[in-house]
Formats: sequence, structure tokens, C-alpha cells
Amino acid sequence: MVSLCAGALAQTAPVPTQQPTPPPKPPASTPGGTSNGLPGDAGSASQDPDGGTFRTSVQEVNLIFAVTDKHGKFVKDLTQNQFKVFDNGKLVAPKGFEAQTNLPLRVGLLIDASNSIRDRFLFEQQAAIEFLQQVIRPETDKAFVLAFDEIPEVTQDFTNDQEKLTKGIKLIRPGGGTALWDAVYSACRDKLMKQNEPLTVRNVIILVSDGDDNQSRVLRQEAIEMAERANVIIYTISTNLSNITEPGDKNLKMLSEATGGQSFFPFKLTDLADDFYSIQGELRSQYSLHYRPEGIVAGQFRAILIKPEDSKLRVRVKKGYFPK
Repeated sequence: MVSLCAGALAQTAPVPTQQPTPPPKPPASTPGGTSNGLPGDAGSASQDPDGGTFRTSVQEVNLIFAVTDKHGKFVKDLTQNQFKVFDNGKLVAPKGFEAQTNLPLRVGLLIDASNSIRDRFLFEQQAAIEFLQQVIRPETDKAFVLAFDEIPEVTQDFTNDQEKLTKGIKLIRPGGGTALWDAVYSACRDKLMKQNEPLTVRNVIILVSDGDDNQSRVLRQEAIEMAERANVIIYTISTNLSNITEPGDKNLKMLSEATGGQSFFPFKLTDLADDFYSIQGELRSQYSLHYRPEGIVAGQFRAILIKPEDSKLRVRVKKGYFPK
């Protein structure tokens, strides 16, 4: 099955030297690489240039989505017969449907440590520590911390120990350029794709950054595609505190929307609690369904729509995909 799933002061101690292998830039002729290896997978995938969808050989479509009421509160007790699913405008019958409210999390916490965020670095560290305290459940979840400037660097490997994760965050010091796409690519390929889990888990990246990139060797669409292959949902938290939309904000929004996550743009530290609560609420309040589409035409965009019976409910899901 091919998943289309659709978020302290610097210390003086030396930073651990463990690093993911820097991501090689894929050849232009084979931007998609290999398939994700899920059951029912039919072949390779490649990123659409706009960064919001990707092309893939399809046997079945697997969707992850969240449902909220008009007040933005997550609705967790819905059943399959309360939705209609349309693929390319045609009603389809899901082959399976379930609520996924309590899956163990495998989280990559990606912290921008470039010069571009130097004056906001304390904000980044505090944001990351807030996330760990609110979201990670030591009994079931694990996380790792990855800092990035010109290269990605793991300052704390996978663990459920919040003290170790907090230490990994406090070890980070800003300096250098920004290789945002390389960091996302490496976190997905070198960490989240290599976890051998006996049970089903939810792979998540929380990216704290201003969204700028000036050093990456891979492109945005290649980083997004790697996240799709690793079945990763990305949530981004902007460190742009200017109250003015910057180009990096657009990068963060595209990255989260392409992977089924959300972007958050807090303007002060006191906004963080609500943002992290929203991420936690969504991760514990999602649904999944899968179906087999018909009438596939290679390269032709296929829109996805999930329509609840209750018109007051809102569904957030990927907009569509390009079969190849």
C-alpha cells in the first residue's frame, strides 16, 4: 500500500558528534528513488514541483485525516458510514476505516541552529522543551533531537528519557548557514525509516525554524518526498517573531501541508502552550482509511475529498495526488 498520509540558554558542554550521513542529492533523472515498501506498494514515487503532492504508482490509497467541529475541537467518535470519500470526483468505497487515537509516537525534534535565528535561539530552545514536556509519553513514545545549520547533527538519539532530550536541546548552539531540506531529508532517511518497530507507530517531525534555507544539497520536493516515503507527518513552528510574513513562513507552511501536518506561527513564548496542545490533540485524534481508485491516468492529478455527513464538521486531509 502506498501511503498518501494526509507538528534554555546554551550550555558549554561539548556537543555529541553523532551525525546522520549528509544526504546525497538524488540524480535528476530519478528524483523519486525507491518505493516505501508498504504492503500493496506498486512502484516508485516522485515529488510534484509545487511541493504539495507527489506522484506514485498506486494500488491503494491510504489517508490519514483529522476532523474538527466549528470551534476547532477534535471529534474522535466518528464511524465510516459518517463520511463519503471522493477520488477525482467519484465516490469510492473504503476498504478499511479506523480511529487512530493512541498510537505510540516516534518523534524527530529538528532545531534550527543557523545564524539566521541567533537572536531567537532562546525562543527555539524553550519551544522545544515545552513540546517534550507536553507531548512525549515516556511509557510509549520515543524522540530524538537533531540540530542543523550547514549539516544535520544528532545531539540526542532516540530515547524516552525527557531529561536526556532536554539536555540534547540545551547542548545546541547557533552558528553557520541553513540546510533545512537536508535536515528533513536526513531525519526521515537516517532515523525514522530505520526504526524496526514490532507495533504500528506514528512517525512525526516537529520542526522549529524560521524556514530559511541557503545551504541544502537536496531540493524542497526531495525532502518532502522522503518524508512521504517514511510515512512522516511534519508540524512546523516558526521562530519568525516579526509579525510580518517572510519567505521562510511559506516554506514551513508548504512542508507541513504536503505531509498532512500543520504550521504554527506564535509571536511570543506564551503562545507555545496552545500550539503544542493542538499538535498533541491532533496526533491523538486522527482517523485512517484506505481504498482502491479506478480509472487511473498516469500524470493526471486526482483530487481527494472526504465529506462528513454533518456539514458542521471540518476534515483536514491532503488535497490529492499524481499517479504515475
